Amino acid sequence: MIDASALTRCRHRVHLDAAFPDQLAAAPEDPGVRQRQDAAAAKREDVRRILTGHAPERWVQIDTEQSLRLRAEDTLAACEAGADRIWGAVLPLDRDAGRRARCEILIRDEDHGGYIPVIVVNHKVTDPGRGALTSDMFEWQPREDATRKPRGQVRDQMRVAQVYRMLERHGFASPALVAGAIGYGSDVIFVHDLTTILDDYDERFADRLAVARGESATVPSRIGECRSCPWWPGCEEQLTQTHDVSLVATGSRADMLRDAGCHTIDDLAAWDREPLEDWPHGAFEDAVVTAKAWLAGAPLVRRFPEIRVTRADVEVDVDMESYQEHGAYLWGTLLNVDGVSAYRPFVSWDPVPTQDEARSFAEFWTWLMAEREAAALSGRTFAAYCYSRSAEDKWLLDSARRFAGTPGIPTEAEIREFIDSPQWVDIYQAISDQFICPGGKGLKKIAPVAGFRWRDADASGEASMSWYREAVGYDGEPDLTQRERLLQYNEDDVIATKVLREWMSDRAEKEIPLASDL
Repeated sequence: MIDASALTRCRHRVHLDAAFPDQLAAAPEDPGVRQRQDAAAAKREDVRRILTGHAPERWVQIDTEQSLRLRAEDTLAACEAGADRIWGAVLPLDRDAGRRARCEILIRDEDHGGYIPVIVVNHKVTDPGRGALTSDMFEWQPREDATRKPRGQVRDQMRVAQVYRMLERHGFASPALVAGAIGYGSDVIFVHDLTTILDDYDERFADRLAVARGESATVPSRIGECRSCPWWPGCEEQLTQTHDVSLVATGSRADMLRDAGCHTIDDLAAWDREPLEDWPHGAFEDAVVTAKAWLAGAPLVRRFPEIRVTRADVEVDVDMESYQEHGAYLWGTLLNVDGVSAYRPFVSWDPVPTQDEARSFAEFWTWLMAEREAAALSGRTFAAYCYSRSAEDKWLLDSARRFAGTPGIPTEAEIREFIDSPQWVDIYQAISDQFICPGGKGLKKIAPVAGFRWRDADASGEASMSWYREAVGYDGEPDLTQRERLLQYNEDDVIATKVLREWMSDRAEKEIPLASDL
């Protein structure tokens, strides 16, 4: 028995989950996974209140306190009775086909009969643009949307397809071959065209079911999913013993190498043929150097004899903390002048989204621009630094748009002038341009090479999400100790970029080997 999540999951993980259920149940819970599950549950509850509160007489709500079997019986009874809207649907286990599924909403198709499955998810389902089919939240009226375009979400597609196939089994599937998803924003229902999805779904389902039932063999291979997989320690040990090439060339790159007869890191390090065509994610030569570095135990490799990094008389390190798509609640800064550093946070502890976010952002921007102007007036050079600027750029621009007109909020043009200037420096880009990084380029991976350690052993972006929920009291009274924890974590992040920059200036050339030396 598998649910739709298995259809976008690592095939080897599907095998291990099915073969060793007791070990899976006993595995420690990943805090990031738990945080996402909690946030998704809160999202579903918010949508339930909105929809059922708008027209309670139209809804049959399945009692979640019951067993899954009783909930499935109630769901089928509601369908048989022709209920207009069903919340919390659970479909009976389809043991013959090997399917199981739940669905937040079933909408009766008034025009064609049967039911249309609609799921509620805690991520974006559309992007700005045009061409998506959307429906009003309260009435099923699909139409082309002039302001939105579809956002590819294969996991959503597989989930609604599985629900549709199970509805079909019981004779309750709408012949319209459509489904829906309510995503972040909760203002429309994005409409999935199942005619473009079902063939892919059927193929994926047959494959994963064969894996789960032991009818199709699998082997481990490193992919992005490994970061949060409970089976990764065992897979990593196995891959390390065999020097599997996926340890240095993950995902599709490993598949391409294996197709070319290159199965181990040693094979890749000894590569003497022409580079593979259509090699994704960087130069093929970098992959060869990465293999050599892995064998040599080198955490980084220099591309060039001389390392360059922008330095200034007045330096400000910046690190932003956000909570999902709700808002940026903290802008942490580290001012470095004449060898003296001072950390200053600009923070709102009102749960985001909140208008108080505008206040903290305006204070941050006003302070940053004042330091920039003061440096210019005194004849000193100025630079502000971040690590992987995409998140900071997003929230700088988004904050200017959302809070336009609020006192102290810059215009979008002012933000763009700054982030497009040479005074906004991305240390991640400086690392990427000048180093090959066998272990990854994240700040938590690179800063320890320069000698920096975070004070909190559990520090991570995902962990900070859980800390934030506790800090602002999403689930109870605010926990002030978690506020201090977040501030310390943010302070360590900005110190880490400072330490890394100084290391690049002073020591990296002496400590890190050149690619040509390997």
